[in-house]
Amino acid sequence: MSFGNWKPTVVVQGILWILYGLLLQPEPGTATLPLLMDSVIQALAELEQKAPATEAGRSAAAWLLSAQGSGTHSPLRHFLLEGKSLNTTDLDPPSLSPELRGLMGEVARHSVQDGKEYGVVLAPDGSTVAVEPLLAGLWAGLQGHRIVNLSLESSATPPDAGVTFPDLGATSPGLSDASPDVTSADVRAVSPNVSTKDLDVEATSPEARPGSPDVQASSPDTKAKLPTAVDSVLVVTLAGDLGLNFLQGPQTWNHSGLGTEGCWDQLSVPRTFTLLAPEASPLTTAFLNGALDGALLGDYLSQTPEPRPPLNQLLSQYYGAGVAGDPGFRSNFRRHNGAALTSAPTLTQQVWGALILLQRLEPAHPRLQGMSQEELAQVATHASKEFTEAFLGCPAIHPRCRWGAAPYQGRPTPLKLPLGFLYVHHTYLPAPPCTSFNRCAADMRSMQRFHQQTQGWADIGYSFVVGSDGYVYEGRGWHWVGAHTLGHNSRGFGVALIGNYTAVLPSEAALRAVRDELPRCAVRAGLLRPDYALLGHRQLVRTECPGDRLFNLLRTWPHFDKNVKSRTARRASSRSKRRPPPMILLSTDLQ
Repeated sequence: MSFGNWKPTVVVQGILWILYGLLLQPEPGTATLPLLMDSVIQALAELEQKAPATEAGRSAAAWLLSAQGSGTHSPLRHFLLEGKSLNTTDLDPPSLSPELRGLMGEVARHSVQDGKEYGVVLAPDGSTVAVEPLLAGLWAGLQGHRIVNLSLESSATPPDAGVTFPDLGATSPGLSDASPDVTSADVRAVSPNVSTKDLDVEATSPEARPGSPDVQASSPDTKAKLPTAVDSVLVVTLAGDLGLNFLQGPQTWNHSGLGTEGCWDQLSVPRTFTLLAPEASPLTTAFLNGALDGALLGDYLSQTPEPRPPLNQLLSQYYGAGVAGDPGFRSNFRRHNGAALTSAPTLTQQVWGALILLQRLEPAHPRLQGMSQEELAQVATHASKEFTEAFLGCPAIHPRCRWGAAPYQGRPTPLKLPLGFLYVHHTYLPAPPCTSFNRCAADMRSMQRFHQQTQGWADIGYSFVVGSDGYVYEGRGWHWVGAHTLGHNSRGFGVALIGNYTAVLPSEAALRAVRDELPRCAVRAGLLRPDYALLGHRQLVRTECPGDRLFNLLRTWPHFDKNVKSRTARRASSRSKRRPPPMILLSTDLQ
């Protein structure tokens, strides 16, 4: 069917309203599809298959707008995503398949309760994704980057008053300015019942877009003006929830629980997702994954001219080989792309603006009553800093349960942290780099079997293993002594890149994880000393590892210790056969 034969924007927007609305009228006892992203894509395909013939999208929007009044919703999302009134007939939701209704009833609302996380699905790349912020970002993107102007006339702090920001840094552009359908709305002291159609909304050209933060050069005394606008894409995906999470107070700023991972009961037909930290905040890894995906895809949709691709096609590409044939624009690289999409200063302004807007929408909000603009600015600054440093700036690590690790044999020995070394390996076998979750997970299981059953070790030897799929895989992790560098296992973390790098180099994403992201985050968390030394395996053990090509590159990296000479197997044959001086080794270093 040609895209030109139907009205894509109206239909797609209506479909998103259906998905949002289904959670209000679930059918108890309905058989559901597996909690997989593929199931969500299947649901979208079913809706979009019906929509062109029935123009269901337009009438579905009207149906949902009337249904939303009976449910409890995020005021920010309800305000920013509300559609214009439509004079159409209602769509009869029961005409949708029972499987679809059951699935969306389960995943359309995100929550964390009693150590379980709800409203999440397993994606093909092995990541877990919250559906609610993903759908919100798609809907905001279809509307265009709608800019809501914040009028602060009712605020005690005048708009031109400076507020001190600690260490904001230089401003960089956030979401792209190339939005084709940007609109703006003035928000003063509005009632929670005020809708966007009651406000003065007018088109704003991209050149006049007021969304960029007005932040001066970085210094301890940096002052920033109050935000004048918020961008709906960032607010409904990230900024609003970040601000609310950090409203608890300074005690949560360094222990916010951002990015907690979890385990599925099974990977083939996942049904239950249990968090690894039962006291985690709602901003889990799955939620932040969905929020980032929503922001990235919303930004893409807002810049894509008609006819836009069907949503099921867009999500299939994003959670597959890449959007529009771009392998870099897919879920595997969401953190890297998210860092390019927005900066800490930009996000700070959006978080602050979201909190201001929420004060207008919910004057009696228990966590916002009585808060000054300076207090809101501090919350926004710390929330954005924590998110950009502890999440965007860190590698995505698949936990052991995700790749199907066998149990540790025996009792692990704890490391004495922080450590002072990072040892780099290549696996040699498997030789081909793994570029998909299924392949990388299979390689992990294969290596663990070899280490346990053939080598007789307690577990896979490496602390972490890096694939070429954009992910790091947890081996023995941050806290347990590994079996990777004979004589030195208790002194450093062993990180291996899957593949043989004697003559070729790993992917840039894999190199970035080892060179920058993994050590930076370990230092920030107090697991690795700031003055750590980076060494290739061959500098400590007589081996060709990590391969000539990779080792030559390591020699150019920061923290590489060139004072430790290589002890490769090739050179060992020409060495004197004198025994090396005795070393006192821990038992854990003898593997």
